[in-house]
Amino acid sequence: MAEDIWILGIHMTKFGKHPDQDTVDLAAEAVVGALADGGVTMRDMGVLAAGNLMGGGGLGQPLQKQVGQTGIPVYNVANACATGATALRTAVMALKAGECDMGLAVGVEKLAGAGLLAGSSRAQDSDTWTPHGRFGEVAATDGRIGTSTMPGVFAQIGMEYGHRYGGVDFELFARISEKNHAHSTLNPLASYQKRFSLEEIMGDVMIAYPNTRPMCSANCDGAAAAVVVTDAKLKTLSLEQQRRAVKIAASVLTTDPYEEACQVLPNVNTLTRNAAQIAYEQAGIGPEDLDLVELHDCFATAELVHYDNLGLCEEGGAADFFRSGATWRDGRMPVNVSGGLESKGHPIAATGIANIWEVCHHLRGEAGDRQIEGAKVGLAHVIGLGQACGVHILERSAA
Repeated sequence: MAEDIWILGIHMTKFGKHPDQDTVDLAAEAVVGALADGGVTMRDMGVLAAGNLMGGGGLGQPLQKQVGQTGIPVYNVANACATGATALRTAVMALKAGECDMGLAVGVEKLAGAGLLAGSSRAQDSDTWTPHGRFGEVAATDGRIGTSTMPGVFAQIGMEYGHRYGGVDFELFARISEKNHAHSTLNPLASYQKRFSLEEIMGDVMIAYPNTRPMCSANCDGAAAAVVVTDAKLKTLSLEQQRRAVKIAASVLTTDPYEEACQVLPNVNTLTRNAAQIAYEQAGIGPEDLDLVELHDCFATAELVHYDNLGLCEEGGAADFFRSGATWRDGRMPVNVSGGLESKGHPIAATGIANIWEVCHHLRGEAGDRQIEGAKVGLAHVIGLGQACGVHILERSAA
């Protein structure tokens, strides 16, 4: 069996608007911070996985020129909102394969002011429409038979859950957003650190029912990076490095399995359920063993369905699970203590590693005012329409 892999160093930039930095600058800031956090240098790295979605690819090589060009293999990664998690998975696989004993993963995006993101190309508004291309029959029919914009897609997913299981209404989704914005006030790296009342959330601009503006993830600029190390190499490092290292108990990436069903509405549920089940088996734990969860709340509706998909509650029980108070930072299963994507922000390729950054800091006892006391095990989840789902389970060092 391949040896354990550990996160040795990790860093994220402040998420928000960075008009004076490009993607290479932001990625370099995250990389240098992660190396410093781990007490190592670029010379120690044996592989670099660089994630960027909107910049056209090829981030890794110019990044090397800025932080240290050492001739190591570079993997340029793009995998929708799971890009950062995929970069980390790539570095983990290189270490497990025995190609090197230390590696680096980074994700970065410049998205401030991007507006609504569409899942595919959209035709111009017109009284008539001519289908064309592979997805011409379904993709560009916004407002006719559905939508390809992300707020609309996840609005439909949340409403579908409500129709199937009941107990779901507009106010419930707004209360999820209320929780996450409240958590954000303790996170100095969040793009927004403002508490909203329930009335403010429900009364704001409606983007796609039931998601109002505060219930949607914030497009912003940001980067996050992680240094990973093999168990054998970690044992040669200082006791302080060993103490702060965080074990990757599970690293999983899934896509949709075959199913005889309509493929117009993306199925974010099945691949997440599969990823969670595999991750729990890899880590040898169950969801009841988790001390905190950072999940992909690109919209408030998404957070609700992923309570169920990640096994945090019984099937169909997400509404009751949330109403019990379990997901608040003082509840029995804190979710998105960082403020989530709705507050922290969502620079797409950085999000997967940023969620892991949050969990790592609680397991190290370094999360400041938002610290979950005694946290030993955490889960980080991210999903990208395309579809891809990344789940990582992390454990505190016993050193």
